[in-house]
Amino acid sequence: MLTLAEVKETFEFLDDWEDRYRYIIDLGKALPDMSQDLRVEENLVKGCQSLVWIVLSYDQSANRVTIQLDSDAFIVRGLIAIMMTVFQHQSPDRIVAADVEELFSELDLISHLSPTRGNGLRSMVGRIKHEAQLLLDHRAIA
Repeated sequence: MLTLAEVKETFEFLDDWEDRYRYIIDLGKALPDMSQDLRVEENLVKGCQSLVWIVLSYDQSANRVTIQLDSDAFIVRGLIAIMMTVFQHQSPDRIVAADVEELFSELDLISHLSPTRGNGLRSMVGRIKHEAQLLLDHRAIA
């Protein structure tokens, strides 16, 4: 599995944003496809220019979230791969607390995306954090 440290190291190595875009697209191509039965309206992320589906599963005994994300656009799939390095197999608490804006700043990512792609990326992160918060709320009630 790709790590956030590997992404950061590769971004530092690649000076040119064209090379970084190719890297992001390659990350997207390497992601496994989501099964067609999960590509339904209720799993769509609102606010994205491309189609993006998200499904979170929670293993209560391990206190970790497994995330499945997919998109119809390669660049978005690559952004998904980067987000997975932050969120995959984390506890709901860590997901909610994650400072993704800091990561975007560190990678200089948002300024190199179109405004609609940047908003879509933020929508994706917002949906992941929202679903993790729902898990925390449910756990507090149980």
